[in-house]
Amino acid sequence: MTEGAGVHDGNLPDDLTAAEAGMWQAFRNGTMYDLSSGDMLVDDPHGGHPWGPERTVRARIVCWLLLDGPPALAGRVSSLKLAGVQISGSLDLAGGIVVPYVEMRGCRFEREVLLPEARFTTVRLVDCSVPRLEAARVHTEGDLHLPRCRFLGGIRLTDAQIGTDLLLSQAVVYRDRTGKSIAGDGMTVGQDVQAELLESHGEFSLRSAKIGVSLSLRGARLVNPYTRHALNAPQLTVERSLYLTPAGLGNPLLSGVTPARGTRVQRFECQGGVRLDDGRFGDAVDLEQARFTFTDDQELSLRRIQTPELRFLGERPARGKVVLSGARIVNLMDRADAWPGPGRLHMGGFVYENLVPRGPFPLTERLEWVAAATAEYSPEPYERLAGVLREGGEDEDAREVLLAKQRRRRESLPIAAKLWGYVQDWTVAYGYRPGRAAIWMAALWAAGSVSFAQAGHPPIKHGEHPEWDPTLFALDLLLPVIDLGQVGFWQLKGAWQWLAAVLVLLGWTLATTVAAGATRMLRRN
Repeated sequence: MTEGAGVHDGNLPDDLTAAEAGMWQAFRNGTMYDLSSGDMLVDDPHGGHPWGPERTVRARIVCWLLLDGPPALAGRVSSLKLAGVQISGSLDLAGGIVVPYVEMRGCRFEREVLLPEARFTTVRLVDCSVPRLEAARVHTEGDLHLPRCRFLGGIRLTDAQIGTDLLLSQAVVYRDRTGKSIAGDGMTVGQDVQAELLESHGEFSLRSAKIGVSLSLRGARLVNPYTRHALNAPQLTVERSLYLTPAGLGNPLLSGVTPARGTRVQRFECQGGVRLDDGRFGDAVDLEQARFTFTDDQELSLRRIQTPELRFLGERPARGKVVLSGARIVNLMDRADAWPGPGRLHMGGFVYENLVPRGPFPLTERLEWVAAATAEYSPEPYERLAGVLREGGEDEDAREVLLAKQRRRRESLPIAAKLWGYVQDWTVAYGYRPGRAAIWMAALWAAGSVSFAQAGHPPIKHGEHPEWDPTLFALDLLLPVIDLGQVGFWQLKGAWQWLAAVLVLLGWTLATTVAAGATRMLRRN
């Protein structure tokens, strides 16, 4: 019987093998067609044990069933459900419209699976061995499930449209000829991408991908020693959260949730650069316990991302950089030991509104955090930190941050300005500690009063001078604007004249510094 003849009447084609005939009948019945032997070692699709013709069907027959298969039996829904089956040849459904439900468990594909521009309802490949999945611009109304599968030549899902969920949990994916393990650029997923405990050897690329709910890489291991990035996802949009966090082991009920205390977990681990530039995340980016291993020229790049919460709670990377330039965060949750050291942290234009430290994070260490991000002096990180502290009601800490900013700025000034800066720091701490001015004034006033009590003070004009009062005279010298009626009536000579000049200069210095500090405080208010 030729292909197609009598098929739509329910007749069985003549050239089918016994395995294929069984698959044909199971398709019409909508039942699982299981050719497993019952021996776990033999049935392992990733193992080396050969499967004979009794477990092998031709890819051409599978395509025939899916694209133009026989009608279902009365009261049944036709579907292709295979377990423990080997598919010989290349499964090519490119551009096809597949209506039946597709599920394959523990199957072995001899050659690549070609699904570009095909349309499906739901496709589930579970624990299958696949040389390569080529599915650019594939469209599914429901799920695309690929858990526990192994792909020796990568997965291509560029511009794919997944109606509900994409499941990659516990999959093992090796790179293709271009160095990419998973190419999902421009992909759209209606709900979740679950890639927990994923093992990726190559670049996982999600450029401009859009995910309707969350992207979970809990417990995933991304390794790419070949090119710059292990996770390359600029302009990624995730409507809820991105999880680069631990996953619980041994309990399927823990999938998709944060493991409880005491549960054996596997951390998210990345060996290679991470690029999330210009990403948009509706709820949070969670890096709790994440472990990053970079070379010196690799980085965790979060340039210009926008998210309500960044949980920067991973391990401090020993090498490489963390870049937050231009990022906009509402809540920054972090730990003191999670941030890299000087020269490896960049925060130019980084905007955050609230600090939520996990564990102790004293102000001294927070100032070191800012200093680590500014190899050359920049006022912006200090002013942002001071503003956040002030909004949180910590005015004293905010003043300490602004004082640290002035001290850091001083180091970049010419020698004359630097000396003037030291004077301002020693006297009233650039106006951020104005109480010092009162102490200096009192000390100078007392010293001047005692000194001028011993001074000769002949009047300039007899009969036109007030009564000599060394205490008022010293105070009149120190106050540059207020006239107490003592200066200008007495003729001092020698060292006393020099002492009076020194008190005038010191008075102007203190007054100028206090005025500058008051101006800054008024401007802030």
